[in-house]
Amino acid sequence: MPNDDIAFLSATELLRRYRAKELSPVAVVEAAISRLEAYEGALNAFVLYDPDSAVKAARASEARWHKGAPQGLLDGVPVAIKDTQLTRGWPRLVGSKTIDPNQAWKDDAPSVAGLRRENAVFLGKTTTPEFGWKPTTDSPLSGVSRNPWNVERTPGGSSGGSAAALAAGICPIAIGTDAGGSIRIPAAFSGVFGLKPTFGKVALYPPSAFGDVSHVGPMSRSVADAALMLDAMKGPDSRDWYSLPDDGIAYRERVGEGSLKGRRVALSPTLGYHEPTPAVRAAVEAAAKVFADLGAIVEEADPFIETPLPVFQILALAGFWSLLRSMTPEKVAVMDPGLVEACRLGEAVTQAQLVDALGKRAAVGAQTRQFFDRYDLLLSPTMPIVAAYAEPRRDGQPDPTNYRDWLTYTWAFNLTRNPSASIPCGLVDGLPIGLMVTGQLHDDLGVLQACHAYEAATAATWPSSALSAALAKIARPRDKSAMAKIKPLQG
Repeated sequence: MPNDDIAFLSATELLRRYRAKELSPVAVVEAAISRLEAYEGALNAFVLYDPDSAVKAARASEARWHKGAPQGLLDGVPVAIKDTQLTRGWPRLVGSKTIDPNQAWKDDAPSVAGLRRENAVFLGKTTTPEFGWKPTTDSPLSGVSRNPWNVERTPGGSSGGSAAALAAGICPIAIGTDAGGSIRIPAAFSGVFGLKPTFGKVALYPPSAFGDVSHVGPMSRSVADAALMLDAMKGPDSRDWYSLPDDGIAYRERVGEGSLKGRRVALSPTLGYHEPTPAVRAAVEAAAKVFADLGAIVEEADPFIETPLPVFQILALAGFWSLLRSMTPEKVAVMDPGLVEACRLGEAVTQAQLVDALGKRAAVGAQTRQFFDRYDLLLSPTMPIVAAYAEPRRDGQPDPTNYRDWLTYTWAFNLTRNPSASIPCGLVDGLPIGLMVTGQLHDDLGVLQACHAYEAATAATWPSSALSAALAKIARPRDKSAMAKIKPLQG
């Protein structure tokens, strides 16, 4: 069975051990591959993996470290890439049967190019719902992905495969994307850390059907690792006209510098419009007390007086409809029926509704910016519940069919473009709860520093006893049936 000794080391710690010649990139990557093969049959977190190229890259990294000449911030660190991101040599199928994998895949997305420049080792590509459209991870292409804490539950979506890989100890870092919460939802459900940076901080290409609410960001088990990833991925790319200039901040160096003393922190368990479950509310309020104990000035204040969901829905549905219009009838026939239904709702969006939604979005953005004139940070639940079930049910429990009832908070900050992260803040019945930490526009450093301070104060350890027990139930010695689905690529 897989060994946890290497699996749950952070990327930062791996690099320290490489530098001290206490650990080899080859040993780390081989352990990651072994772990992927042991858990994939239960989790369904990957759509492909490439052990040959990963080991080859690890050997090259090992040689550089042996000479004392590493190249890049992440030399030899294994990473998983969400299958919404172009990756040279690998198909980008985004959970869909509508895309032909047999074509030239010559380009890297900006986020992938950044990690490649820093010599991260690419393990494979992780599952996503079709075109990243919903907060659970299941698709016509790859089936249902599951949560390492409890395989009856979803890891969240749409970056669910990346979150599951992190929680299972397969890799220390992974790429996620977030158009309505798709980094933060799976981070909360899977008990990992995820940052949706300020819009444009990490360039996005190809563009998302969701338009200018879609972000790319780091996912990890530690805040320091997310800061390290952000350093590798941030910066402009001419393929994304929204991308921002490099801010010149070395996040990896400054993430541990910040103090919460005197920071103005708003606590909003409801965001002003939706009550979470009592257990989630209690966990978020307990987290706010930690912030206060660290010197922050915490007071209850809601950023909204009503839900901005109607604004988000109009913009999302318009994007869905543009996606469907590009498909032939033959392709529509093999798409996720739920996605097709959402796309057809978009057909009914009128020009007047779209123009009205754009105006209301601007008003929501201005309102939020004024809120952050008074506060440095906002604490709220990431999700109002613990992880929903992975498959449909008939008992009314949260599941993929009723996600509109429980997807309530995250998308608000896609509209406003603020940096927003999810960090674990407790367990209920063996399932994680996420605390959402949102900051002033462009203050990604402040969000990361606050999360780092909270993480240090709560002394989170990996893996917890609850996670270890859950993983022990699902590990399988080299599950060949799982590997048949994700055949290794050659060359």
